Amino acid sequence: MHRRRGDAPARHQSRPEARVLVKNQCILLNCGGEPDHIHLLIDLHPSVAPSVVLGHTKSAVSRVLRKEFESELRPHFKNWNKGLWGDQSFYTSTGGAPIEVLEQYIQNPSRGSGTIKGRKA
Repeated sequence: MHRRRGDAPARHQSRPEARVLVKNQCILLNCGGEPDHIHLLIDLHPSVAPSVVLGHTKSAVSRVLRKEFESELRPHFKNWNKGLWGDQSFYTSTGGAPIEVLEQYIQNPSRGSGTIKGRKA
């Protein structure tokens, strides 16, 4: 299914990360994760810097998680006011890899060597 930029399913428009993506004309195509990090497959609008979208998304999600799960999360943080996420991030272009290959990697990141197979040379 192809969506226009800025479109989001109505059930997700109230979520903070969805609002950040819609505001920046981006589309979250898939997400998954591992115990110590998450994978987001985002169709970025060409006029938006990846670091801006990532920073705003991390802030929005952090605010919601810290509000909804404070009693569960607070004991695990030495400095609660610093934030939920670390300062580090990694993002890359997919370089023409088929979307199905990227989605498979996001759903099963531990399978394979950590590289995305099927990328065009």
